[in-house]
Amino acid sequence: MTFEQLLFQAVNGFASASGLFLVAAGLSIIFGVTRIVNMAHGSFYMLGLYLAVTLAPLLGEAFGGALGFWGAILGAALITAALGALVEVLLLRRIYAAPELYQLLATFALLLILSDATLALWGPEDILGPRAPWLTGTVELLGRRLPEYDIFLALIGPIVLIVLHIVLMRTRFGRLVRAATQDREMVAALGINEAVLFTAVFALGTGIAGFGGALQMAREPANLALDLSVLGDAFVVVVIGGLGSIRGAYLAALLVAEVKALCTALGVVEVAGFSFNMSRLTLVAEFLVMAVVLVVRPHGLFGRPLPPAARRGDMEAPLTPLGQRGRLVVLAALVLFAAVPLFGLVSSYAPVLALDLVIAALFAASLHLLMGPGGLASFGHAAYFGLGAYGTAYAATVLGLPTPLALAVGIVSASAGAVLFGWFCVRLEGVYFAMLTLAFAQIVWSIAHQWEEVTGGSNGLFGVWPDPPFDSANGLYLAALAVTVLGLVLLRRLVFAPLGLALRAARDSRLRAEATGIAVEKVRWLAFAVAGTLCGAAGGLFAFAKGSISPEAISVGRSIDGLVMVLLGGVHSLMGPLLGAGGLTLLQDMVMRESPYWRGLLGLLILGLVLAFPSGLAGGLRRVRSAP
Repeated sequence: MTFEQLLFQAVNGFASASGLFLVAAGLSIIFGVTRIVNMAHGSFYMLGLYLAVTLAPLLGEAFGGALGFWGAILGAALITAALGALVEVLLLRRIYAAPELYQLLATFALLLILSDATLALWGPEDILGPRAPWLTGTVELLGRRLPEYDIFLALIGPIVLIVLHIVLMRTRFGRLVRAATQDREMVAALGINEAVLFTAVFALGTGIAGFGGALQMAREPANLALDLSVLGDAFVVVVIGGLGSIRGAYLAALLVAEVKALCTALGVVEVAGFSFNMSRLTLVAEFLVMAVVLVVRPHGLFGRPLPPAARRGDMEAPLTPLGQRGRLVVLAALVLFAAVPLFGLVSSYAPVLALDLVIAALFAASLHLLMGPGGLASFGHAAYFGLGAYGTAYAATVLGLPTPLALAVGIVSASAGAVLFGWFCVRLEGVYFAMLTLAFAQIVWSIAHQWEEVTGGSNGLFGVWPDPPFDSANGLYLAALAVTVLGLVLLRRLVFAPLGLALRAARDSRLRAEATGIAVEKVRWLAFAVAGTLCGAAGGLFAFAKGSISPEAISVGRSIDGLVMVLLGGVHSLMGPLLGAGGLTLLQDMVMRESPYWRGLLGLLILGLVLAFPSGLAGGLRRVRSAP
């Protein structure tokens, strides 16, 4: 690789940086003021691109090709801004008083709804947009041809940064936004109309995202995978730059884009006789950068610690052991699940569905140990599910170990990963903790995707079948039920043990917990290791249940499923994750078979449950039971 090639890739990286910055800037502004982690933000970026490719030919026929192209970009930005304002008024305004994690669940439901709405309106096929008028040629740079439109995009990022800086620093609206970012309660106390401010901020943020998506019209086709892919990159950029920092968002976008460009430019490199294709790192480069930055600077490049009110866990009554009624309910549930093989005489699908239920219950319960007593929302819990599944699959297929030993290898693999990654993660708080867990999960996913000699690459490992007596549907189900019950009993005992009490103390007030002598980081590290270990057990059971394992088991979607299970059931209840796991598994099973638009239907159901039960299903049932 020559210096000219490296420099060319660096210049080309500026165009990618602008796209990342535009979607991240809107997300940063929204979070800074409303404190909402908007999971649907990538959907507005996607909608901006779809609207632009739709409006461009219509406006082109009416006003000419040039005005049609640029008018479509402006129109898409305005429409997404209006849609964002509508979402804030109709949905988000109803849940500002709800716990922050339930706001995240509501916006995830909105992502599902917008995804299927896009599918219904535009269909599943990719849609190509027109080329940009006046910018269809190329410019020779360092012996290579660089598209003029890429140069234009490279300039757009700094221009938008300057405009936003002027708006935020020189206008009354900007002063209100900065004040709300620093102290939202004080802004309300001064008599500022929060409702209008929040609506304007949400419209601005979604409009910028739609503008960023529309600008990609001449570079990439509109497709349904953009929302989640862009959302992950946007979160990474915002966290690297520091929450609420527009300058940090641009520098972080530039850093990520340049690292990816460098990996592409380096190609295959040789170190100590070993060759490695650096371009493979583009799959996970942004997460590697984020992990390094957060370890060195826990609040990002230009971020500040969140206000205490944003980091403090919700106060709740002390947990109490089960009463007589509760024990009877648990006993009845155990009898019911133990009797599933009898139901299998009537329906062969019953043990299969029940197996999915108990695996999901153990997965969700392990995550609940962090989210409930610990107050730590992990966005990457699937890493330990995947490590357990791959460890089990490798031990069963390659090493030829018997089923119990293979499962033990998977559990040890997940435990080792949780101990290693947890040591770094527990030093962070809030969204920074969540994003570092996501970074490690994506690193594990990348290894599973590319280490073909061990993991099978994108194809995964096949033929992961258990030995007798676990080779039948009923035999494997009863074994999985036993493992799950043991895991749940261990988690329950830990919650009422000194470890659980110390976790809750650190969640409610870290400063007070440390003042009383609690080693907060050590307590959280131990809880992280236990949660990852039990999650690995769920992953190992999953490998045997499906007979194969692929990188899909470590995807972001798997981690999101875990979050939805815990939040749907209720964070502040030991029964919550079990109810959420059962509810989501049954919803997915029933809805997916009924309609091609199952994501939208599932989103509507989740959204309805969030609005009806803002503290989860367990909290709703508790209110109904205590009502006169």
